[in-house]
Amino acid sequence: MKKLLTVFCVLGFFSAPAQTLFTYGKNAVSADEFLRAFQKNNTGAKDEKAMREYLDLYISSRLKVAEAKAKKLDTLPQLKSDLANLRQQILPGYLSDKESLDGLIKEAFAHEQKDLHVAHIFIAFTKNNVTDTVAAAKKRDEVLSALAKGLSFSEAAKQYSDDPSAKNNDGNLGWITAFTLPYELESVVYATPVGKTSAVYMSKAGYHIFKILGERKALGRMKAAQILLAFPPGADEAYKAALKKRSDSLYNRILAGDDFGKLATAFSNDVISAASAGQMQEFGVGEYSPVFETTVFALPKDGAVSKPFLTEHGYHIVKRIKLLPVPAKLNAQASDELRNKIESSDRAAVTKKILAQKILKQAGYKSLLASNNELWAYTDSVLNFTKPSVKLTINPATPVFSLGNRTPTVKDWAEFAQTHRYRANGATKIYPQLWNEFVQAAALQYYEDHMEDYNADFKQQINEFADGNLFFEIMQRQVWTPAQTDSVALLNYYQKHKGNYVWKQSADAVLFYANNAASADEFYKKLKAAPAAWRTTVSNYAEQITSDSGRFELTQIPKGKEELLAAGTVTMPVVNKADNTASFAYVLKLHNGEEPRSFADAKGMVINDYQATLEKAWVAELKKKYPVEINEKEWKKIVNSK
Repeated sequence: MKKLLTVFCVLGFFSAPAQTLFTYGKNAVSADEFLRAFQKNNTGAKDEKAMREYLDLYISSRLKVAEAKAKKLDTLPQLKSDLANLRQQILPGYLSDKESLDGLIKEAFAHEQKDLHVAHIFIAFTKNNVTDTVAAAKKRDEVLSALAKGLSFSEAAKQYSDDPSAKNNDGNLGWITAFTLPYELESVVYATPVGKTSAVYMSKAGYHIFKILGERKALGRMKAAQILLAFPPGADEAYKAALKKRSDSLYNRILAGDDFGKLATAFSNDVISAASAGQMQEFGVGEYSPVFETTVFALPKDGAVSKPFLTEHGYHIVKRIKLLPVPAKLNAQASDELRNKIESSDRAAVTKKILAQKILKQAGYKSLLASNNELWAYTDSVLNFTKPSVKLTINPATPVFSLGNRTPTVKDWAEFAQTHRYRANGATKIYPQLWNEFVQAAALQYYEDHMEDYNADFKQQINEFADGNLFFEIMQRQVWTPAQTDSVALLNYYQKHKGNYVWKQSADAVLFYANNAASADEFYKKLKAAPAAWRTTVSNYAEQITSDSGRFELTQIPKGKEELLAAGTVTMPVVNKADNTASFAYVLKLHNGEEPRSFADAKGMVINDYQATLEKAWVAELKKKYPVEINEKEWKKIVNSK
């Protein structure tokens, strides 16, 4: 990962049709391509000097990658494996249709702006593990007829709904908001006007009819803490009365100033929140029972505590910590939060379905079967071990459709049907539904395998990573390894340039680095008291303090502006305000004046300088192999546009 992040500062490889800025050999780079890389990676000045410096660096990087490809380094097994692994890691983020995802974000934001009070009648296809769609349709018609004749929605729900709770709540679901219901049902609810009854909606589970009882501005989300005195199974009225008395007592203690969190930890039966001083997971409308939500959202301000109130679970005392209103504008943060919600919800299937339809169209989907009836008969014979009901002219190798360069076969279909034929509740899917799922899965798999042909952002990310790896591989071979391992060449370089390696005013010292200012201050006091025992002292701070001893130029030694250095000096900690780390030093000996550095002392500097020399000579050779020509006219346009 470090390699990839570093190379992004050098590379920005993605071709776009535009005016050519420069060529190298037979390769051309557009002005748009260069600007994209410059704007992405340059965080400093934007003037002509900075742009020209970046252009030189950019051209150099392109030459190196071109040479790496010429040497066929892109065929190295490790680089190919790295690329394949990255491809699999980033693929999930591209398996949705961007246009439809943006639409879902806008829709979810609109739904989040208001809460709806909803009633519901549900007619199930399956009862007692027996599926009977005919009986369900008959019951649906009975409900519609009763409503048309004037039966109230609440009475119809109590009489007909297969939702067990409807017998007690008359089908009243309470208030809901975006993401409360499955997306397909939410869409029906938000499309229905207040006071009206929705059209019948058929889901995989059965028929749904909704009525919108009310509408209000969204309440938002709540952070709260609770004390729950829960009813155990089979609790009698005497036990419930005792809990009521205890809840009143706890409430009075809170009013008298007792700590809510401590009481929650000691008495609450909600073991999850009790372990966190009563603090619950943040929640919104439609997640808890109507009584609970109504009471909590009615608390007037942060810090307010409810009187004990009763739900089906027991007695609750709730403290409002913070009310989080819904965003009023669809800004970047709100958009990102909604995108995350959508991608982890059932809405994600919508974007995949839309994407699959686009791929089917773009890749030229074509059915190769004259009729699906023969395929259904064949599938029955394979999955249910029955004799085919019609004469079969197909076999496992018969292609069923074409998609791009793919032609799935009857065998592929049968294997898919075998694996995906059952719903979560155990019911069997009908073949047309299975077929649609099979085709969609094939389209999405085709999209995955040909992502670079369909998604420019994905192609850019893959190309950047691939070229980045090539850049590092060839730099390792041509520059870094030779400069670090050729001891003879390094010594010769040192001898020729010895005058460049001089100690300026310096000192033998120990530098200390603390991961926080408090540790630095504590350690500094102990070091100041016994500097000669620094090794023993630092060993007691293994997690907080690190040290580095050696010879350092005075400019490298951390100290205050007014501090003077002398043998035995312990400098004051210098705190980095950005991360609260601190550094300071213990000076052992001062070296006045300039002195030549030995090869051992200068080796790190020699390696860096020798690397730069090797790289400069190599780039010069590359420019001869891949002649560089800059379109100065286009360059002036770029510079003048800044």
